[in-house]
Amino acid sequence: MSEKRRDNRNRILHEGEYQRADGRYRFRYIDEDGKEKNVYSWRLDKNDPMPKGKKRELSLREKEKQIEADLFDHIVTNGGNYTVLELVEKYVSLKTGVRHNTVAGYKTVINVLKKEAFGKQRIDKVRLSDAKAWLIKLQQVDGRGYSSIHSIRGVLRPAFQMAVDDDLIRKNPFGFELASVIVNDSVTREAITRKQERDLLKFIKEDAHFSRYYDAIYILFHTGLRISEFCGLTVSEIEFDEMRIKVDHQLQRTSQMKYVIEEPKTESGTRYVPMTEEVAECFRRIIANREAPKVEPMVDGYIRFLCLDKNDMPKVALHWEKYLEHIVEKYNKIYRIQMPKVTPHVCRHTFCSNMAKSGMNPKTLQYIMGHSDISVTLNVYTHVNFDDAKAEVLRVANG
Repeated sequence: MSEKRRDNRNRILHEGEYQRADGRYRFRYIDEDGKEKNVYSWRLDKNDPMPKGKKRELSLREKEKQIEADLFDHIVTNGGNYTVLELVEKYVSLKTGVRHNTVAGYKTVINVLKKEAFGKQRIDKVRLSDAKAWLIKLQQVDGRGYSSIHSIRGVLRPAFQMAVDDDLIRKNPFGFELASVIVNDSVTREAITRKQERDLLKFIKEDAHFSRYYDAIYILFHTGLRISEFCGLTVSEIEFDEMRIKVDHQLQRTSQMKYVIEEPKTESGTRYVPMTEEVAECFRRIIANREAPKVEPMVDGYIRFLCLDKNDMPKVALHWEKYLEHIVEKYNKIYRIQMPKVTPHVCRHTFCSNMAKSGMNPKTLQYIMGHSDISVTLNVYTHVNFDDAKAEVLRVANG
């Protein structure tokens, strides 16, 4: 009978275990594909002390237990040797038919991971604490905002879930609430007050330069249209006989300056938005003052867009964001009481708030706004103050 192998502390070594001349332990095993693999550790048992100067790691027998469990559950050893970057690239490659801005978001995450040591980490080595520490580092060291980190985590979490589903790893290290880890420093785009809206529109209307944008901005404040929906409007979609706006698409411009037509943001985005007579008059002026271009631009079959730029191409969200930025900047140079930041989305949110405060039925408002979920609409009703509450109580009390 052959003598059992022992280590330098006279402990019996199990099958597959071996101690090298430098004292390091090795365990040799066969993986699911029939390939010979090795793992190493400076400790045989978890109670063994770590040799001086060596980085702490699991003992050999702790690693053996993990391997045994992985083989039993058919978990691929070493996470299939995927790095975080490689996993995300695989995940993205399987996402087809997504919107162009989603594709741009994927590219941003991949570029971040290419520059980060975290992107080179093997996926089975990423622990919950590692994932949290990396996101904290993005905010506190790199200075990234909450919304940016939210987008990055929004790609990593499903990518790691794919790895779980493919039996590459056991747990998803990104399965936690982001707000519990990093500070939400994003600025809420609040609605402006009715007085601020009136003051701003009056300023635009009377300004020699910015008055040309009055009609469009008035429409944004009084229809709740998303800016990409407004930019996508053509002359034929303003239905004056029915006093409504047909909304069934949106116009986007990619980072490569390509114009594309996409479906509305949500399934509920396809709708008819009612017009007041004032809104209709704004549309009539826009159409009447629209200079016919040398060649009408066509985007995915759509033609005769309402607002064109100096190159005879449809104006996009960025145009209106810049116009409003310059308008508010000039306003604040003139007036002591400052106007807060106003964007096309603030115009939309202001309309929604005004309708909510006027007592519009939430389901009706949900339809007009094109919200897919009533909870999005109802959140607007939380943006009230004491004056709103007082007015509502008096309205109800007076029947």
